[in-house]
Amino acid sequence: MKRNLDIRLCFLPLFLMMVALLPACKKDAQNGAPTITSVRAYKASPNDVQLSSNNPSTDSTLVGNGGFYVVIVGNNLKDVTEIDFEGVPASINTAFITETNAVVKIPSIQYSTIDTTKYYTLQYKTKGGSITYSFKLGPAAPVITAISNVFANPGDSVYIYGTNLFLIQGFSYAGTAIKSFKPSADGTSVGFLMPSGPPTGVVSLTTKAGKVIFNIVATPTITGVSNENAYTDDTVYVYGTYLKNIQSLTFAGTRVTSFTSSSDGSSVAFAQPTLTQSGPVSITTTFGTATTVYNVDDVADLSAIVNGEWLSNAENGSNWRFYGGANLVMGSSGSWITYNNQFPDNPGTFFFLNTNVLTPGEGNNYSSYAVLLNDAQWVPTANLSDPVDNWALKFEVSITKPWKGGTFIIQSGFGSYTALWQPWQITATKTAAYSTKGWMTVTIPLSAFRANDPTLGQGMGAPISQITDLVGASGNSKFFMYIHNFSAQPTATGFYGAFDNFRVVKVK
Repeated sequence: MKRNLDIRLCFLPLFLMMVALLPACKKDAQNGAPTITSVRAYKASPNDVQLSSNNPSTDSTLVGNGGFYVVIVGNNLKDVTEIDFEGVPASINTAFITETNAVVKIPSIQYSTIDTTKYYTLQYKTKGGSITYSFKLGPAAPVITAISNVFANPGDSVYIYGTNLFLIQGFSYAGTAIKSFKPSADGTSVGFLMPSGPPTGVVSLTTKAGKVIFNIVATPTITGVSNENAYTDDTVYVYGTYLKNIQSLTFAGTRVTSFTSSSDGSSVAFAQPTLTQSGPVSITTTFGTATTVYNVDDVADLSAIVNGEWLSNAENGSNWRFYGGANLVMGSSGSWITYNNQFPDNPGTFFFLNTNVLTPGEGNNYSSYAVLLNDAQWVPTANLSDPVDNWALKFEVSITKPWKGGTFIIQSGFGSYTALWQPWQITATKTAAYSTKGWMTVTIPLSAFRANDPTLGQGMGAPISQITDLVGASGNSKFFMYIHNFSAQPTATGFYGAFDNFRVVKVK
C-alpha cells in the first residue's frame, strides 16, 4: 500500500505541472497566427458566394474601389490589429469579428496610388501574426471615349479620356510606343506628348485589368453657333469638336470660302455671307461631315409656326405684351419705334431690359423685370409626343454691361415648370461678371425646365417628362421671362441687355 502511495506521490508534481500548463496551451492556441480559408460576399444565402479561395488562376476579379462588405473565413481571427486590401487599411469593427469570421468593409482604393506589389492581396494582421491571402480586387477593364486633339503638333500635350485608366502596362499611339505619360488620379484621362506621324491608326492601352483599342478618328461635331441670326459680315463662330482640316463649310445653305479654325479644332470663325434662306450649318473635314438638325438664319421663318417658331411676327411687336418691363426698340433710326444704338449689329427690332441693382427677393413677372409674350405655338402639334431632349428654347441676347447677380426665370403660361438662366454663376461656388461680345444665341433644352421643389427651390425639382407638361395638350402657350434675386444680399449689378428672336427649335 505504501509503495503504491509513493508511486502516486511521485507522479503528483508532474500532474500538477501539466494542469498548470493547460491554460497556457489554450491561450497559445487562441493567439496563434491567423489562417484564412476563403473570402465570401456578405449577403444572405444563396448570394453569399465565394469571392476568393486563394487561387489567383481561378478566382474572379471583384470590380470596385470599396464600399461593400465581405466575410473573411478562417481561424485565429479574433485579436485583429489591421486588415489591408491591396495595402490600404480597412476600418475595423471588433463587434463583427469572431475567431472564425471577420465581417469588414472594403476601404476606398485609389488605384493610381496603390503599392503595385500589394495588388490583388489581402493582408490580415493579429497579435499572433499575419497572413497574406490572394484577393483579386481591382478596376474594371479600361475604356477610351475620346482624344483631346488628334490634330496636335508633335510635342504638344494631348489627353486620352475614358474610364478605369489605371495601372497602365503598355500604351501606344498610331503605332508609336508612348513611354512617358501621366494618368489622372481618378483614372479618367492620360496625358502625353503627341508623337510625330499622321493622325491615323489606333490607340492601344493595356492595364492590369485588360486592354482597349480605340480608333483615332476625328469626325467633326457641331455643338453650337455663336449667333444663329447674325447680319452680313458679322463674325460668327461655330463650336464643336475636330473642326480642322475643313474641306467645305456652308451656313444656311450658303458656302463660306474664308474661315479660320482654332488651334484645337473647337471652333471655326468666319464673316457671315449674304444669305438668301434659312438652313442648317454643315462642315465637312477629311474625317467626315457634321450638319445641324436645326436651321440658322431662322428669323426669316418667324411666321412659319410649323417649324417650331412661336414668336410670330415679333418684328412688329404683335406678340409683345408691352406692360412686362422690357421695351421694344429698334437698332436703326427712322421708325416710330424707339431707336437704341447700344446694341450694334442688329438694325431690326428687339427687346431692351434695364434694371437697377436688385434687393433681396426683388423681381417678378411684371413691372420692370420681364419680357412677356402672348399665346403662340411653342412646338407643332404633330411633334408634341417627341422626346423632350429633341427640342430647345433659343433666343439671341446682347449684354453690353457686366452682369452679376439675379436669375432669369423662364416659364410658359402654365407656370408650373421653370428654367433658370444665370450665366454669371460659373459653378456652385464661383461667379464672374458676364457680358457678350455682340449678339449671341442662347440654347436652353426643354429638358432644363424643372418643377418647383419646396426644399431645393424654384426650377430645382424633377424635369418635365413630356413636352405637354410644359405647354399643355395644344402646345400653345404664353411666355414669361423675368429676373429675380434669390440671394439674401443685393445683386452686384443691375441688368442691361437686349433679347431677340425667341423660338423653340428641334435640335435632334
